[in-house]
Amino acid sequence: MTARKEFLGRGWAFPFQFDPATGRVATSEFEENIRQSITIILGTRQGERQMMPEFGCRIHELLFAPNTTATARRARRYVEDALAKWEPRIKVTDVRAVSDPSGAIKVEVSYKIPSTGQVSALQHVVTNR
Repeated sequence: MTARKEFLGRGWAFPFQFDPATGRVATSEFEENIRQSITIILGTRQGERQMMPEFGCRIHELLFAPNTTATARRARRYVEDALAKWEPRIKVTDVRAVSDPSGAIKVEVSYKIPSTGQVSALQHVVTNR
């Protein structure tokens, strides 16, 4: 089973931090690494990364859009497109996006990790930072 999980990867933990036990940069691995990767993708505005201007999710463009079903559909599509492009380790099974009266967009992503069969969900709130 461990050999199959190696494909899921390892990387620096998000948010960036130091491991208090070792003093080294904290890392994440396997399913947790995927969850953190999804959070990074959804939390990054396209154009925010100078060396990768296409990286991220367009959902940030909708922060002050009207709270309508059309906006929710666009948000869902932006999340699906970003995850399909930037997170190949998962298959998105459902995305729910709801606009909050404060202007925030609440997103719930359900996904499956095909290499292990694990099904997970993640909630993310997109706000004007």
